[in-house]
Amino acid sequence: MKTTKKTVRRQRRKNRIRAKVSGTAACPRISVFRSLTQTSAQIIDDEKGHTLAAINSSGKKVDDAQKAGEELAKVAKEKKISKCVFDRGGFAFHGRVKALAEGARKGGLEF
Repeated sequence: MKTTKKTVRRQRRKNRIRAKVSGTAACPRISVFRSLTQTSAQIIDDEKGHTLAAINSSGKKVDDAQKAGEELAKVAKEKKISKCVFDRGGFAFHGRVKALAEGARKGGLEF
């Protein structure tokens, strides 16, 4: 599979972000991925290398991403997670990525 310039540039941005952002057990990391068909997010403890929670949006609209963020916050509350750091994964913080973050904040997560 041929890698496009766009993908390479996003991967470089992602690497710069990951050099600065890391999740712990007390304050895990929310990692976001945006594909053509859906938006997904995971809550990750980087110290242990474990995914604590994960969610996928059902569609590719901004409203679906916001609902996914709220659902992620609900799952995090069940696991007693209230604070976290946000990793946008090299994507610009607008549109679906921003909607997912706002949904998570609306659901009660702090970052």
